[in-house]
Amino acid sequence: MYSRPTGPLADSPLAQEARDLIRSCVHCGFCLPACPTYRITGNELDSPRGRIYLVKELLEQGATNETARSHLDRCLTCRACESACPSGVQYGRLVDLGRELLERDPPAPRPPRQALLRLALLTVAPRRSLFTPLVRVAQWVRPVLPGRIRSLVPERAEPGKWPAARHDARMAVLAGCVQPALTPQVNAAAARVLDRLGVSLVPAGPIGCCGALDHHLGRSAAALDKVRHNVAAASRLLDQGVIAVVSTASGCGVFAKDYAQLARHETAQVRAAARRVAEATRDLCEVVDPVALRQCAPRRARPLRVAWASPCSLQHGQRAATAGKVEALLRAVGCELVPVANPTQCCGSAGTYSLLQPVLSRELRARKLDSLLGSGADVIATANVGCQEHMRKASPVPVRHWIEIVDEALAAGG
Repeated sequence: MYSRPTGPLADSPLAQEARDLIRSCVHCGFCLPACPTYRITGNELDSPRGRIYLVKELLEQGATNETARSHLDRCLTCRACESACPSGVQYGRLVDLGRELLERDPPAPRPPRQALLRLALLTVAPRRSLFTPLVRVAQWVRPVLPGRIRSLVPERAEPGKWPAARHDARMAVLAGCVQPALTPQVNAAAARVLDRLGVSLVPAGPIGCCGALDHHLGRSAAALDKVRHNVAAASRLLDQGVIAVVSTASGCGVFAKDYAQLARHETAQVRAAARRVAEATRDLCEVVDPVALRQCAPRRARPLRVAWASPCSLQHGQRAATAGKVEALLRAVGCELVPVANPTQCCGSAGTYSLLQPVLSRELRARKLDSLLGSGADVIATANVGCQEHMRKASPVPVRHWIEIVDEALAAGG
């Protein structure tokens, strides 16, 4: 597929990059059945191929339009289409470039309610100093809230003991933006498990929001500011002897692993630092050894039946590095993984998607839970805080991060 940017976009680096990405698409249609939104709406413009055509039109017409914005907004950026594509189209990058074009030159102001919600998300969610106190207030008044609203607020969880750093091998763990408020027990559980395996996990305090939220909402400049800050902060940690930067939220991890690409137009020094940080970033499942876990874990009288819900950011974004690893870790501590129908189906969380596209998001969640619960699971395990919280609100069984299950299994053995 070819595109020739015209008008003010003719010489734009952004448009030229989009043009080069479009060129790899042969419009074969393999992406259509993989796309969650296309499965629901049946609308070609809600498919990856349709959205690529819309970005192509944006470049060639030199003007944005509401149709393009509407259908690009509906994209989850789950990247299931990339796993299905035989031509290697980098769709995730392309749709983000399209969103950036639309934010730079919007066809019209967004409706007030939608604009206010997006502003609130961009202002509050990336700032732990704002988000955590707001969640704590909501948790405090949770008992008196109406039932439907109460279900949206998670009960406050206690993280438990974080072991002191005592090993020569040290890794730094990303705190994330919303995870300290919503699921503070996850990083603490990761620290306890790694401590048993001879690695001290320390907080990566200076590293802030990864920038994914800004980036996927078309605010590339704000995202790049966060990338620069984090690259500098992570570089200092690596200089101090940290051997890896670990993410327990796969959505943050997949974005941090892409820092080298995001910093491609920076100075040579920043590019080199970004490449170093990206190469040092690991999802938690990449640094836990299943063989060592098996030696530590006690045998269960009855295996815990687990439905594994792999986040899209793990199975499509990080698929080469993480494929099958969480499943191996859960089996290593004696869990039974139950069959899951349509395991590649997105749950509909997708960062801010559950708030910005609630109707589609709820439909996707219902379909996902149907596929996960058909085999009588005791618990749903996942690897991303957004997926965990989104499914928790509607699941009849607990939804937990897989490291919590591993931590409890090891603790049971003393």
